[in-house]
Amino acid sequence: MTIEWWYWAIGGILLILLELAIPAFFVIWFGLGALLVAGVLLVAGELSLTTQLLLWTLASLAMVVLWFRVFSPLRHRTLVGTADGEVIGEVGLLVGAVAPFARGKVRFQRPILGAEEWACVAEAEIAAGERVRVVSIEGSYLKVAKA
Repeated sequence: MTIEWWYWAIGGILLILLELAIPAFFVIWFGLGALLVAGVLLVAGELSLTTQLLLWTLASLAMVVLWFRVFSPLRHRTLVGTADGEVIGEVGLLVGAVAPFARGKVRFQRPILGAEEWACVAEAEIAAGERVRVVSIEGSYLKVAKA
């Protein structure tokens, strides 16, 4: 039994379209693996069914592993704007002086919302080197006051 390249192409397209119905972002890799097998068959000519299935399995699994190891969205996720209640009250060291209507920089011992250093604003002038406490989060800035 021989499977032609266009069977793999149609199967790959159907699997990719199935991803629209099942938004798990997992089925797409098997569809792309099938399209890869279709391309190899188109170029190489004829391969045995066992070789085709092995190529499809290896290509699909390699793409899944690549996605979860290298290109996973969880690695690049930002935590800005989430769980601001956990940040309020944190104490950091002011590394850049801050004045009213001017930005400064504050550094924390451990990362807060994914970063150790943040731009900050304050209602009063605070010199660099002072300890400050986070009062609120205003957009992408931390509002701080003397600790």
